[in-house]
Amino acid sequence: MMKPAVFLDRDGTMIELVDYLTNPDDLKLIPGAGEAIKKLAEAGYLIIVVTNQSAIGRGMLTEEGLSLIHDRMIEKLEEFGARVDGIYFCPLKPTIKDPYAIEHPDRKPGPGMLLRAAEEHSIDVSKSWMMGDNLADVLAGINAGCAGSLLVKTGYGAKVAQIEGLEAEIFEDIAEAADWILIQG
Repeated sequence: MMKPAVFLDRDGTMIELVDYLTNPDDLKLIPGAGEAIKKLAEAGYLIIVVTNQSAIGRGMLTEEGLSLIHDRMIEKLEEFGARVDGIYFCPLKPTIKDPYAIEHPDRKPGPGMLLRAAEEHSIDVSKSWMMGDNLADVLAGINAGCAGSLLVKTGYGAKVAQIEGLEAEIFEDIAEAADWILIQG
């Protein structure tokens, strides 16, 4: 049976934005993130993290170091009774500046991470949502065929929200966006 999911960007959406987060001790959840993720999971959504991690491609972080950061994130979410059903990352660093260009299927705005998660977790993408704080996140959701893309103003979102014609619902933070998803059903 196919299930709906909420695909979540990590930095600036779930956790406070730190340029090239390489130390698990620097990880802080965005206020309300734990509770929001718990509510979404309790409503039947799978919680899938999809994150570009160019720090690996830049030689600033190893996959083992990234795993430690994700372990810390999961520990902090568990303090709120929240869970994550899958974490997908793209280690490639960008080589072009065009935020609309898909350099590699897995690097957002490419839909690769979302589509792979959909296949591996039996997710109905058309009943799922993508939430993030930048244009690449919004476009990844559109490119994957999600029901919609949601932009949060935390992280880079306040600047992105000013893009004219942006095809996304815009919210202050993950908590407000999660409440909106729950109303949609």
